[in-house]
Amino acid sequence: SSASEEDDKEDSAWEPQKKVPRSRKQPPPKESKPKRMPRVKKNAPQISDGSEVVVVKEELSSSVAIADTALEDRKNKLDTVQTLKTAKTKQKCAVQPHTVRRTKKLKVEETSKASNLEGESNSSETPSTSTVWGGTCKKEENDDDFTFGQSPLKKIKTETCPQGQPVKFPANANNIKEEVEMNWDMVQVLSERTNIEPWVCANIIRLFNDDNTIPFIIRYRKELINNLDADSLREVQQTLEELRAVAKKVHSTIQKIKKEGKMSECLLKAMLNCKTFEELEHVSAPYKTGSKGTKAQRARQLGLEGAARALLEKPGELSLLSYIRPDVKGLSTLQDIEIGVQHILADMIAKDKDTLDFIRNLCQKRHVCIQSSLAKVSSKKVNEKDVDKFLLYQHFSCNIRNIHHHQILAINRGENLKVLTVKVNISDGVKDEFCRWCIQNRWRPRSFARPELMKILYNSLNDSFKRLIYPLLCRELRAKLTSDAEKESVMMFGRNLRQLLLTSPVPGRTLMGVDPGYKHGCKLAIISPTSQILHTDVVYLHCGQGFREAEKIKTLLLNFNCSTVVIGNGTACRETEAYFADLIMKNYFAPLDVVYCIVSEAGASIYSVSPEANKEMPGLDPNLRSAVSIARRVQDPLAELVKIEPKHIGVGMYQHDVSQTLLKATLDSVVEECVSFVGVDINICSEVLLRHIAGLNANRAKNIIEWREKNGPFINREQLKKVKGLGPKSFQQCAGFIRINQDYIRTFCSQQTETSGQIQGVAVTSSADVEVTNEKQGKKKSKTAVNVLLKPNPLDQTCIHPESYDIAMRFLSSIGGTLYEIGKPEMQQKINSFLEKEGMEKIAERLQTTVHTLQVIIDGLSQPESFDFRTDFDKPDFKRSIVCLEDLQVGTVLTGKVENATLFGIFVDIGVGKSGLIPIRNVTEAKLSKTKKRRSLGLGPGERVEVQVLNIDIPRSRITLDLIRVL
Repeated sequence: SSASEEDDKEDSAWEPQKKVPRSRKQPPPKESKPKRMPRVKKNAPQISDGSEVVVVKEELSSSVAIADTALEDRKNKLDTVQTLKTAKTKQKCAVQPHTVRRTKKLKVEETSKASNLEGESNSSETPSTSTVWGGTCKKEENDDDFTFGQSPLKKIKTETCPQGQPVKFPANANNIKEEVEMNWDMVQVLSERTNIEPWVCANIIRLFNDDNTIPFIIRYRKELINNLDADSLREVQQTLEELRAVAKKVHSTIQKIKKEGKMSECLLKAMLNCKTFEELEHVSAPYKTGSKGTKAQRARQLGLEGAARALLEKPGELSLLSYIRPDVKGLSTLQDIEIGVQHILADMIAKDKDTLDFIRNLCQKRHVCIQSSLAKVSSKKVNEKDVDKFLLYQHFSCNIRNIHHHQILAINRGENLKVLTVKVNISDGVKDEFCRWCIQNRWRPRSFARPELMKILYNSLNDSFKRLIYPLLCRELRAKLTSDAEKESVMMFGRNLRQLLLTSPVPGRTLMGVDPGYKHGCKLAIISPTSQILHTDVVYLHCGQGFREAEKIKTLLLNFNCSTVVIGNGTACRETEAYFADLIMKNYFAPLDVVYCIVSEAGASIYSVSPEANKEMPGLDPNLRSAVSIARRVQDPLAELVKIEPKHIGVGMYQHDVSQTLLKATLDSVVEECVSFVGVDINICSEVLLRHIAGLNANRAKNIIEWREKNGPFINREQLKKVKGLGPKSFQQCAGFIRINQDYIRTFCSQQTETSGQIQGVAVTSSADVEVTNEKQGKKKSKTAVNVLLKPNPLDQTCIHPESYDIAMRFLSSIGGTLYEIGKPEMQQKINSFLEKEGMEKIAERLQTTVHTLQVIIDGLSQPESFDFRTDFDKPDFKRSIVCLEDLQVGTVLTGKVENATLFGIFVDIGVGKSGLIPIRNVTEAKLSKTKKRRSLGLGPGERVEVQVLNIDIPRSRITLDLIRVL
């Protein structure tokens, strides 16, 4: 936090300078005037943060009255700003000139972005959407509690987008105020890098600025993001963070260079044009503290910059002989002077934006390849095994447009291990075309230049390309390729993780979990259909005692009526599988019809020694805990796998080579998305599961559990607002993903009635006590108010968000349905007949909402009470027999289950102890079923596929497969 505070201080100190780009489109004479203006306004909304703003932020509503109130509030705020100018003197000493300048601007009624906000305060008309955004969209850094100091996105939705009405904002509305301004527009660059329309990018930035979570945006703000999926939204978020990091670094670098007094107008412009860290490094390297300075800087210190400029502008008047100083080093001969001028020109060429843009575009069109070869190092330093691993890349060459992401990651790993040397090869044709363009267009002298001067210019171009531009292009191309490969690898990891987490649960079965082992035995754990541990034991199947232990296993299975065995895929997995398969084939467990499945035990051992496991299963041996975890992974994969750090689940590739920050952020986001979309029953879920709901964190989850233990179960979603630390913003984000099971509540209420005679009386007392302790009110609230609060609401068991309850009730009355018909067949019939008669668009228009919100309401009302959308995903593969690697033949057709997906192929478990690989070239769109087509052609873990054996390499235990179809 201290580092970020320092950065903030640096940014605020550099405030006037960073406004330069904002007025870049205005004529040059006015450039200095508006430069410092927005600083006054930027702080303006922070002065009066009165309670009236909270009223608007409390609840999303489509009523026009709220819009009018918000407009009045904003006017009042701006009036207050006018009268409270003295408060600003503490923030900035030079406030008077700004005030004077601002008054002048108002009189002239200028139409710059900065004065839009002032115009709004003087006008009685309703402001346009773009004016509202331009004036108020900003970060309120000084607020202690973000839940009450939200940025105005929510207000905008209340005013102009009721229930998230889709709005394509005009082009000028895309200019969102960023904390640090650059010479490029954030929305435009984001749109170019992600291939998403600018209006969608602008909406996404506003949604993220307002602390909305990805699951909330995906489900309840679809119309604002044009129906993007979660992966695309995450990509935009990552790119946005990257661009903001670059902008922040640029401004802190500018500040450092200014302190040293080395800043020039040309350098400032070049730095504000930087869009990547590589560009910034290229521009700012000579000005770093401790740098000796470049050759160009040393030549400038000798006073040769005038000669270099004259060579381009007035070559006829230039006489290099006049610069000779025999007693000065570097100016003693004509050759020294020519070299100095050459260095200055080379530096000017390499820092010029147009020149760099031209060479970059040229590289994209022409042949540029990346080459790797075996490094010339002594064999002592490098492990021979590592050398063998990179056999494919010891004489490797590929066009940068065609190279695959996994090849980039492999080359990078080889380079880091010092096994490979890598270089980017730009053809001579590119260099020749570049030099020709420079001489004829960009760097052509203004008038005739003598041959000796043209020779200096040619030498400068060659020197600039070889010494400055080529290394920059290599760094940029490698960084871009690596960044794209890392992102794709992390995205692939995320897709695999989502597929694994959403594996269909197997409820209602008693399961035996087996953690296989040789010397230390196989650990057994029998768990009930409600995940309770019924029995734990250890059996030694592979130490010559197999027959005696079989009797023990049979007794356990019969005693607990357990017919499903779950075997972990670790050490001794295949032997344990063969043992159970053999007993099942002999019908040993009769009368039980026993089946088994293999499940990944990745991360189970890490989890078994964690504090979480110790808290959950105190006193149980860690080895037995892993058997419990293996069984629970089949019963409810999501609830069990969220306990393990995502990167230990083992469903990615090169996860140790990619950016760990990016990997963690993506995987945590995927877990949050999966848990939120499945939903949690707040009265029975664990604290670990609750942490991953959108809008909640470890602290809020803990507070919810404590509230539940102290006050009994939650009767409705509104009670969440009573939990400590759960403000309006957190409630808005999490409410739609939290379920309250109505059967459970009815049972609880009836029990309370039996014990106390009057449910309301008991509930009121306890609730009123909470009111008094939490809010420290002098007197208790009236009983009637609390009664209403504690009334169960059947909508709380659906995916409908509380902000849409009003619309849901109006929709129910339109179709003639009641709350007690939710999820029943008659409700489905009423909805279908009403939709056939009216149509979605008409109904949405009549209810003053969007089609997307209406669809969520229809889904919520028609889905059965215990609906779980994971049932659409694949269940574990239960088996009775086993096949060996030696039994396989080329051409054999098998069914298997995808274990892992990588960028080069799909690993499939075909039940022979070794996964087969479907090379990525064999996964084509035609082979994927219509329902399974995705953004990428990747298949995810858990999916069942039909494959054909193409090749078997028994010595290397490798099986190559061809995909026939997805089952």
